[in-house]
Order: sequence, then structure tokens, then C-alpha cells
Amino acid sequence: MSRTKYKKRDINTLVVCAQKGDMRALEELIRRVQKNVFTMFSYLTNKRQDIADLTQEALLKMARGLPKLKEPQKFKPWLNQIVTNIFYDYIKKHAKDKHLDVDNNKLLEIKDKIGCEPGEKCLFSEMEKLIKAALLNLPENLRIAIILREYEGMSYNDISKITNTTLGTVKSRISRARLKLQEELIEFI
Repeated sequence: MSRTKYKKRDINTLVVCAQKGDMRALEELIRRVQKNVFTMFSYLTNKRQDIADLTQEALLKMARGLPKLKEPQKFKPWLNQIVTNIFYDYIKKHAKDKHLDVDNNKLLEIKDKIGCEPGEKCLFSEMEKLIKAALLNLPENLRIAIILREYEGMSYNDISKITNTTLGTVKSRISRARLKLQEELIEFI
């Protein structure tokens, strides 16, 4: 089958084909999800090399674990679970490194540059940097919850399952994350 035919297939079909050993389907599946996985990790940590390594690890675990996935329609929550678990392992591994988050001087530089270049593209880019910096300043448990909700569009129930917490804890974490983000970004909202 040609590569173009794989590009036209939906994710569930690609998952089923990849589970049957179709390498082109697996390649297309990886191509489609790698940017989202990278983006998720980039909102969880700001160390570029670590983001690339974490992304590669997640995609490798996805590829190896795909044959064990029983319900292809649950691929996205399953992949988010992999990303979350890998990030939790990363946090444990770097527990002594209390400054996984952004450097405050870097944050000030970003704030000083707001409005320095004309055009909406520049403004959007600067706002995106500010939002990412604010996300990186959140404690890990709040950051994971808000990213899964706002960037991945997951339900509270799915987040509860992925993070192994109660529904009330998820709601509380998302609420606290939103409040902290509002406080940090108050001058821009």
C-alpha cells in the first residue's frame, strides 16, 4: 500500500494495522502523534534535550506496547497515560534537581520583550512563551492536570484514571492551576 493511502486513514485504523505488524501504519501513527507528544513534554519541562529524550522514550513505549492495547478507540488516553507515567518517572529521577522549571531571569526577559515587535504573530508568540513559562512554574501535579485538560482536551474522569487520583482531586488541581495561571498572567489578560 502506498504512503498516501496511510495518510488518509484514521488513527483507529492505523492502530489496528500497526497491531497486526504493518510497519507503514506504525510509521504513520508515530508521524501523527510525535508533535503532540513533544508539545506535551515541552509544557511539562523546559529542558530541550530532556524533551526530545522523553518524546523518543514515549514513542518507543507506544510502539512496543501497541500490540497489548485491547481497544484501539482508547489509543489517545492510553498514549497520554504513557506520557504521564514517563514524566512522573522523570520527576522522580530528578527529584534532587528542584529547579526543573524556568529560570526567573529568562521569564523577566520574556516579559520585557512583550510588544517589542509589531504584528499579531509576534504577540501570539510572546503570549505563548509567557503561558508556557507560567505553566512551567506550576507544581508538577497541577501542571499535569491542567495540560491534560486544556491541551489534550481530556475529561476529568480520564485525568483521574491517568493520574491515579480521585475526581475531586483532579477538579481541585485544575481549579488551583487556573487560579495560579491567572495570578501570573494577570497583567496580560
